[in-house]
Amino acid sequence: MLGVSLALPDPAPNAPIIVTGRAPVVGGGAAFAPVVIDRDRLTLNASGRIETILGDVAGFQSFRRSDSRSTNPTAQGTALRGLGGNATSRVLMLLDGVPQLDPFFGSVPFNAIGPGEVGAVRVTRGAAGGAFGLGGVAGAVELDSAGPDILRVASADIAIGSRESIAAHAILAPRWNGGFATISARTDSGAGFFTTPASQRVAATVPASYANGSIRARLVTALAGGEVQASTRWFDDRRELRFAGATNSSNGLDSSLRWVRRGRWTIDLLGYVQRRDFSTVVVSSSSFRRVLNQRATPSTGLGARAEAKSPAWHGLSLRLGADARRSTGTTYEDSLAASGAVTSERQAGGRQIDLGAYAELDLLRGPLTATLGGRIDRWREYAGHIAIVSPTFAPISMSRPAERSGWLPTGRAGLRWQAARPIAFRLAAYSSARLPTLNELYRTFTVFPVTTLANADLAPERLRGAEAGIELTPARALTLSATMFTNRLAGAIANVTIGPNQRQRRNVDALASRGIELDARWRFPHGSLAASWTATHARLRTSGALDGKRPAQTPAMAGSVTLTLDPTATVALSGTLRRTGAAFEDDLNIDRLPPATTIDAAVRWTVLPRIAVELRGENLADARVITRNQAGSIDLGTPRTLWLALVLR
Repeated sequence: MLGVSLALPDPAPNAPIIVTGRAPVVGGGAAFAPVVIDRDRLTLNASGRIETILGDVAGFQSFRRSDSRSTNPTAQGTALRGLGGNATSRVLMLLDGVPQLDPFFGSVPFNAIGPGEVGAVRVTRGAAGGAFGLGGVAGAVELDSAGPDILRVASADIAIGSRESIAAHAILAPRWNGGFATISARTDSGAGFFTTPASQRVAATVPASYANGSIRARLVTALAGGEVQASTRWFDDRRELRFAGATNSSNGLDSSLRWVRRGRWTIDLLGYVQRRDFSTVVVSSSSFRRVLNQRATPSTGLGARAEAKSPAWHGLSLRLGADARRSTGTTYEDSLAASGAVTSERQAGGRQIDLGAYAELDLLRGPLTATLGGRIDRWREYAGHIAIVSPTFAPISMSRPAERSGWLPTGRAGLRWQAARPIAFRLAAYSSARLPTLNELYRTFTVFPVTTLANADLAPERLRGAEAGIELTPARALTLSATMFTNRLAGAIANVTIGPNQRQRRNVDALASRGIELDARWRFPHGSLAASWTATHARLRTSGALDGKRPAQTPAMAGSVTLTLDPTATVALSGTLRRTGAAFEDDLNIDRLPPATTIDAAVRWTVLPRIAVELRGENLADARVITRNQAGSIDLGTPRTLWLALVLR
């Protein structure tokens, strides 16, 4: 592990330690204009799902348009600014500074994160480097856990919804002099809806049923002149998709320990461990029998970070840090005959290590805010293996990819100038990088009828980009902003068609993306109005048939408007109109996904001081949202879904 050793003055011996449960903001830098989603939006929304709420930031997308109830967990990758086309996340997601991405797949366990547990969200669009670490070539999402200033000692909600759905969440938040704890439990299940259109259903077609649950415990208390934050979370997620028997499950146990000391010098020490597993059964879309049993994919992520931030001196402050992450994982898969007998067994996986160090200088002087930082990473991939054996363990094919390693220098610079009270200008330039995941390197997968091959020779993705923005505050409660950006992701990893019903993960020359983002926020006496819109021109730049093609699943336009009325009053309302532009299912831009417009709404009526009733509706107009189109074989997203909830606060 890397560390930082500094001779720092101790805080004053009698200085009170105020325990907040919050840690220093990882991203920092007003020059990069993070978008904030507040607590009111997190607690009053139609779906109760964090990934849907994140869609308020135009350009944020999961790989597919379906949410975490009706998509494969390994496809829950995230993207911003048109840098998609891959089921692996190009956006880093952090909860209290701890990375949430799966160590093997690079996907996000959305079902394990309840919005009610989150106090605020910051979304940084554009390359996230420095303290964020490697991986955030498209941006970062920082989630802060709700603390005692937000949570009551006990709170709960239970909702029943369409198609035998039920969702329940409870939080205990005891506190004492010098600390507090939170214990939360969440469960969510339903019979599901038919993702297959009626005209394409067969006897084997089933609704996308789901059942998941999570438990999290967090302790924050004063210790050694600072505060210690200890957290552990268990989750289990089970789904059945499209055909009877096409089940999958994922589970995990994540733990972290963090110590923060605030004072003239801010010290932040973090360590974490992730234990994850995934399994799935693949059913043929022609014979409707089981053809593959991916019976286990155990993986482990170990990480640590140490950081020190200096006091301001003439408006200057210095941030120094180092981090380390180690990922290991292996998939165990059985190919099945028509009789159900195992015909071959595949074992594939490896290990990956990244060691990084960074420094960032911030300047805050009068109307000027500036950030300049750099980062260097040493990465290594080793112990890779791909083995296929017969049921008697006779080798069919064996491969041990060569060990690889390298250096990745990255950096960023940003400038914000408050030219006058109502207007500010921003400029930023940055570079970042992402290592291929163990999944991309070693695991072949099939979404019938297409098989996508792994590629152990994948190189890291490298992004360079720049942006310019203007912020207007014509009135105290009204903020407007516009940002123009250009990004180039060299060596972008894409699923490239190499033959009939066959693709392979490959580095293309580049994925180039440019566009504009518009954001507005108006807070008025009895509510707020938030709007976000983006237009993105994203194209693959490479030789051959892919040159000039739009990345898969990447729309050219996206936008949303959310109106919230009287969030703390007896009757509160929230409504969201969301528009997603057309996209393509495939890299060759043959199979089109039409645009979609959805309307969500929620109404809360507080009948007693701590008891409320909520009526919620997702996709109220029952719009047809096509999430997959493979040569005419279609999957659909969430139809109209209604909820009735009882809330105890």
